[in-house]
Amino acid sequence: MNNPHYWRNGAASVLLCAGLLALATTLARAQDAPESLLPPGFDDPAPTPSPMPTPAQTRQPSSPSGPASTAPPSISEPIVQAVPDGPVVSRAELNRLPTVEELENLSTDQLDDLLGLKPQYDIPPAARRSLDAVGIVDLSEGGMPTAGVARQPAQLVRAVLAGTKGPLVSRWGHILLRRTLASRMAPPQGLDPVDFAALRADVLNSMGEFAAARALVQDVDTGNWNTALTSVALTSYIASSDLVGACPAVRLQTDGERDDPRWLMLQAICNAFAGEGALASSQLNAAQGREIASEIDLLLAQRYAGAANAARGGAVIEWEGVDELTPWRFALATAVGEAIPEDLREAAGEGTRGRYYALAGAAAPALSLPKRLNDVAYAAGAGVFSSSAYIDILSQIYADNAIGGAPAERAADLRAAYVAAEKSERIAAMRRLWDALEDDGADGYAGRVLTAYAAARIAPSSSYGDAAGELITSMLAAGLDRDAASWRAVVADGSLGWALIALADPDNGTVDEGALDDFLDDDESAELRKSAFLVAGLAGLGRLDEDGVSDLADRLDVDLDRETRWTRTITRAARFENTALVALLAGLGMQGESWTQMTPLHLFHITRALRISGLEAEARMIAAEAVARG
Repeated sequence: MNNPHYWRNGAASVLLCAGLLALATTLARAQDAPESLLPPGFDDPAPTPSPMPTPAQTRQPSSPSGPASTAPPSISEPIVQAVPDGPVVSRAELNRLPTVEELENLSTDQLDDLLGLKPQYDIPPAARRSLDAVGIVDLSEGGMPTAGVARQPAQLVRAVLAGTKGPLVSRWGHILLRRTLASRMAPPQGLDPVDFAALRADVLNSMGEFAAARALVQDVDTGNWNTALTSVALTSYIASSDLVGACPAVRLQTDGERDDPRWLMLQAICNAFAGEGALASSQLNAAQGREIASEIDLLLAQRYAGAANAARGGAVIEWEGVDELTPWRFALATAVGEAIPEDLREAAGEGTRGRYYALAGAAAPALSLPKRLNDVAYAAGAGVFSSSAYIDILSQIYADNAIGGAPAERAADLRAAYVAAEKSERIAAMRRLWDALEDDGADGYAGRVLTAYAAARIAPSSSYGDAAGELITSMLAAGLDRDAASWRAVVADGSLGWALIALADPDNGTVDEGALDDFLDDDESAELRKSAFLVAGLAGLGRLDEDGVSDLADRLDVDLDRETRWTRTITRAARFENTALVALLAGLGMQGESWTQMTPLHLFHITRALRISGLEAEARMIAAEAVARG
């Protein structure tokens, strides 16, 4: 009884009941005047003296045929006063009023909604943000220009964003697209700014950038959220295991806007964390009785809601009979520390679903470091995690003596790659990491990302020529182009290291055609894919003359002159140096699970458009990555 929320809700119920009774009384006695609260005499003005009658007014008619008498009516005659016109409340409307029991089960927000007191915004007017430009990365921080797509056709921008549905084959393409989508940009004319934010956040979610998507939707005041942005926001909050973060939007929006099971469970969770545990418990119990969702989903919701009040305990989770892992189950189980059966995680596979859980698990701090390690490797290879973030994870594992097995061995190898006394020992440690991460789900590229800075510490030497290509690949995985270029005098012409430097060196000019011929002759990749990517990348960077490009394309049976609607659009965007639109179109053209889905035609147009529009550094990294992973 001493619970302040009880008194607040009880007082609200009493006040509402009193208000409803007063309304009914007023309707029955509309003509009664309100009773004064002042002492007698204070609200009764002194009577105004009547004017003295004139002789004409007091003279009686001279004859019976004169005018009728104007004497006032008898005081006993009733005076009828007309009831003023007003709204009429029907009995059916009165019957729809909630009962006292129903009022007691309403949350504070539901009471406010019933009384018409719920605000449209949860932010004071002075603190509300403009929708003119939405994003989290400003131009001064490396973002795209604010008006980057403002003058583009709305249907074009919408089509590009709606068409970008999945992961990108290129790690550097992923990084570029993430930076573009998160930039503070104005919407195209004719496209609602909230819809523009929703489209961008949806692409970020599909890329596995859940934290970036969550930050982007949070840049829009929740009072301005529409159905599309709310759905996208819930996806990012659930993937981040941050269900409480969605509560401002859940509690601000009225009950009638959504009634799907996930929304109803979120309402109960948010009520629990707002201090209304009894209401949340009754809502989840009612949901269980109506079977709006699977038993495991409701039990996990009860456990999560119970965390708001430790005294209420938690539900016992039973996974027996559960044959599928869903984002909702993964998020709540991870958040409450409930172990997910390994067979459910393995059943998710390695496709889109498996990728989702890998990227969601990589960023889940509630999971132990050893359990996160494989997911972190996948995230690093995909571009979601940086080389520094990956190194930090292994550094924490190395510092924890309680962690053993493969994670500890990997951490020890990383340390040896940095501080071993001999360079040969450092390279050997790197190779052990590369071999261990060959099955990371990203063709072993995560190992190169992990050792990038260690590789840059190896001074160029012909003694390590056999490892030059792998070391340069590793350096370029983190964008260390100057360190990679320092090996130019060491690598053999026509080798992998030579090809990567020819693409990545910012100071490189035209390419030696003899060395290029040697690379093509020694290429053992399937369908000469590395050679095709090398020619396409060099042509896009302008490091081959037109005749040389034509001859090499014929030799490799590659058509770089073919035009499509996409090639024409990205070429036109590059001609006008529209970096934001070029980056969006490049992301559209790099979709896929692996580099086998990338064509030399797309690589050529992407690198050329990026170079022309002022993004040459990104173009060089993408081209070098294509040859390294092709």
